[in-house]
Amino acid sequence: MVSEAPPFWWEKADWRAFALMPFSAIYGAIAGRTMRRAKRASAPIPVICVGNFTVGGAGKTPTSIALARAAKAMGHRPGFLTRGYGGSLDVTTLVDRDRHRADAVGDEALLLAAETMTVISRKRVDGARKLAAEGADLIIMDDGFQSARLHLDFALVVIDSVRGIGNGHLVPGGPVRAPISEQMHQLSAILKVGNGDAADALVRKAARAGKAIHVATLQPRPHEALAGRNVLAYAGIADPEKFYRTVRSIGGMTSTTRSFPDHHYFTGDEIQSLLDDAEREDLILATTAKDAARLAGHSGPAQTLLERSKIVEVDMVFDDPNGPAAMIETAFNNFLKRRLREGAAKG
Repeated sequence: MVSEAPPFWWEKADWRAFALMPFSAIYGAIAGRTMRRAKRASAPIPVICVGNFTVGGAGKTPTSIALARAAKAMGHRPGFLTRGYGGSLDVTTLVDRDRHRADAVGDEALLLAAETMTVISRKRVDGARKLAAEGADLIIMDDGFQSARLHLDFALVVIDSVRGIGNGHLVPGGPVRAPISEQMHQLSAILKVGNGDAADALVRKAARAGKAIHVATLQPRPHEALAGRNVLAYAGIADPEKFYRTVRSIGGMTSTTRSFPDHHYFTGDEIQSLLDDAEREDLILATTAKDAARLAGHSGPAQTLLERSKIVEVDMVFDDPNGPAAMIETAFNNFLKRRLREGAAKG
């Protein structure tokens, strides 16, 4: 089970964050050195990485899907590369939605595989080679910005405009994955998601450093079954409150909510409790696509919960509709330059 991020990470820094500063300093030094000095392997096709500054969700998966759709519209054959977080398989695997369940490949991998070919791999280099062998001409890597395993032809860092970077402290005192200065140096562009102002200071800093800034919003698809109804909304994602706001934005009245840790696999008792509460209080069950992916493929109460739940789908919509295509073109141009440099080095 994936542990839940401490709530104090997303609040103003207090004694807990400051008490953990020595450990954060050690973590930051190691993470920064890894990003700065690690030898990155060269993939045989262009690589776009979609990452974020912090632990937890900022919208990487819907952003990756938006890029894949743009790539397909441009005539490319993109493939997703992900670690398969929350899944049990530890070998490089081409995801098959008809055969694999979330407990094997992870919930995000199943969502990505609905769009285009998806490979999970603990070793990013092996996964990149597998995608190239399967005929992909572009890799979209969901997460992995800080791991420094592959050479990135374009690194897009997604930041939520409501949460920002939380208390601004590095793990374990806060949610930041590596020193902001090093992350800022290596990213190609920032995608600010939403209309909040928590990310504005960082976005201005990136703009002054000459980094491209894109803006997008997560737009939920209308769901008539939820409009004007009392809803029991449940979610096991990094920021459940974001989902509850989404349900309310499409007309659902979230009279009851149930929050679980990110990538959480529901126990039998939890499933039965959700079913019982919804029936007793005459509530419509609603959940996220990721939670639905973890319920899929199971029988018994899990199947019943999935069948009775309304799945709220969201799309990442860029303010500039040409933004994704511009990123893809830049990635291909950077890839060609990389190959020329590698050829010159060998010659």
